[in-house]
Amino acid sequence: MKTLYLMRHGETLFNQQKKIQGWCDSTLTELGRKQAAIAKDYFVKNEIKLDSAYASTSERACDTLELVTDLNYSRVKGLKEWNFGDLEAEHEYLNPPLPYGDFFKAFGGEGELEFRERVARSILELVQVDTGKNILMVSHGASCRQFMRAWEHTSAVELQGRIANCCILKFAFDGNQFQLLEIINHDFSVVL
Repeated sequence: MKTLYLMRHGETLFNQQKKIQGWCDSTLTELGRKQAAIAKDYFVKNEIKLDSAYASTSERACDTLELVTDLNYSRVKGLKEWNFGDLEAEHEYLNPPLPYGDFFKAFGGEGELEFRERVARSILELVQVDTGKNILMVSHGASCRQFMRAWEHTSAVELQGRIANCCILKFAFDGNQFQLLEIINHDFSVVL
């Protein structure tokens, strides 16, 4: 049995400015760096020894991972956020109501199901070949949510609210399927 810790990156400048951030990128804020330190503490306090690590190719994911662990890691394009096309870096008020579906295809972005398939396939392939027991992957809010949706039929744990920055989704993997065991949304009140 393997355990996957799928984590969202820390707060970024575009998160702070309420900008749509998919394949475009912005740097972690000071709060985002502190959030990553609190996520690191989760692994330390729970005596979880990470065996391997992966990050989206986006700088915000790599920077978050590097604040959480000193492990060498692989950058994986399949872990990237939703491609929002021409709406990248625009204000979030341009987003339609959820669910987004294929809205972004009209702007040169990805449809929801193709995005979900990309993320789910990438994570499955990585975990299948990884020889470690505890695997960390740092990705993005919508990527994490779509992975949850891909495996919701095997999981009893449900998300209440949103996937906050540095939220950790803990999945068990038995060689064939994932099961969501826990959603760890940290208390950041000490750094606000």
